[in-house]
Amino acid sequence: MKKVLLALAASTLLVAPAFASDHGHGSAEGHGKHAAVSDHVIAEQREALAKNTEGKGFGPQTPRDIDSAAGHNARIFGRAPASSEMNLCNIHFHESAEHKGKDFSLYAGNGNGEGYGSGYKYSGTLSHSELAPVAHNACPSAHGDLEPGDTIEVHYVYSTAQVTPGPTLGSCLSESINNPQLRVETQVYVLVNDKNALDFGKLSQYGKVGGLYQATGIPKNTGTPIQFEGSTTGPGYNEKGSPFQVTWSVRPHVAKVNIDTVGEWCKGNDFKEDHAHGVRNIVKNQDLLSTIE
Repeated sequence: MKKVLLALAASTLLVAPAFASDHGHGSAEGHGKHAAVSDHVIAEQREALAKNTEGKGFGPQTPRDIDSAAGHNARIFGRAPASSEMNLCNIHFHESAEHKGKDFSLYAGNGNGEGYGSGYKYSGTLSHSELAPVAHNACPSAHGDLEPGDTIEVHYVYSTAQVTPGPTLGSCLSESINNPQLRVETQVYVLVNDKNALDFGKLSQYGKVGGLYQATGIPKNTGTPIQFEGSTTGPGYNEKGSPFQVTWSVRPHVAKVNIDTVGEWCKGNDFKEDHAHGVRNIVKNQDLLSTIE
């Protein structure tokens, strides 16, 4: 399993690894680097996902609309413990939210069909000053950089294994336990040009609490997390099912973060993250979704 996850990390990342996939700027129209594919292409990907998972016993998939509780996938697996009883093992983020919720329900578009330029954006309003351009590129990559007004979904990944936080999902596994339970504490942020907004350096801080590695900066005022059983994510799973079981905990409200602090984090962090990652098509097939209780 460890080799599989490491291989996924190199190509698609969930978290940076199997949870998600390598991704750059999400605005195909604004930057002209990626032409948006047609609705037909996305429909074909959904059809391929349905065909490639039908009758094969795949568990519930992710991402999803967190405001819809419906799901028909009956594959059972044990929900992971509370994150306070697990070790933080990785932090990474995607540009545009992979999940859809009331506060992040603005569809970014189909993108290029490979995770770039799609997902969901903050559906609230921002001031002119919050949207003002910044002097330095934030988290630049071959696919562009982040800009004020962009939305990111941050995945704080936890494992029941005895591990130390580090790069990719491989950091969530150990030689002693190759099949740990996994939980992703999820927070959506909107990037603003505001020095008084939240500092991503603080939001991504971690340390030992009660002998376990914990993300200590996750906001506590963004609503009660929506919890459900799912999988790893990333565009590498647009046409095939993810075989990994993950407990998700997605906060329903968006927090504003100073874009400059995100850019600084990308210049150096313990997770070797330097850019945003791609998004998987939201899963609509109820045969591939768990019921949110």
